[in-house]
Amino acid sequence: MTHNRRDMLGLTAAAVAATAIPAAAQESKPLYGLIGQMLASPGKRDELVGYLKEATRAMPGCLSYVVALDTANPDAIWITEVWDSRESHAASLKLPAVRAAIAKARPIIAGFPQHFETVPVAGV
Repeated sequence: MTHNRRDMLGLTAAAVAATAIPAAAQESKPLYGLIGQMLASPGKRDELVGYLKEATRAMPGCLSYVVALDTANPDAIWITEVWDSRESHAASLKLPAVRAAIAKARPIIAGFPQHFETVPVAGV
């Protein structure tokens, strides 16, 4: 049996990616993911990012929370989240730090034009 280089690289990448998700999460219920675009009021993106940074330090069940700047829109950011469950995500919205950040950010949020729920299966 022979394998070409592309097949081997693909299998290796898949194996490495699968190890990045904690084993306990792989063996139990599916993970919960969100990917969303958020718009800040004109000129307020950095302020909005600051509020999000404040709120995302300690959120039980959060495996990954990435805030990224949109390169095409100076007022937009993308948020990519991975949670151990939908319930953990819902519980995070009740945390005092998260509620405080939402209260500060709400006046400068101009919208949520795109929002997707996902089921993460691999990643780093």
